[in-house]
Amino acid sequence: MAQEVLCEVENCVHWGEGNHCEADRIYVVSNAEDRTTERMETDCHTFHPKHH
Repeated sequence: MAQEVLCEVENCVHWGEGNHCEADRIYVVSNAEDRTTERMETDCHTFHPKHH
């Protein structure tokens, strides 16, 4: 299992200093109809926007 998850999406509630993801779990899904072969065919469903 990964020890460190990095993320550059600063407007996510799980984003932490130094681009560290502070979520308890990460949920990534495929947008491909059959099999994911490219990075652009995935989405991080862990993302939730920060409310200022």
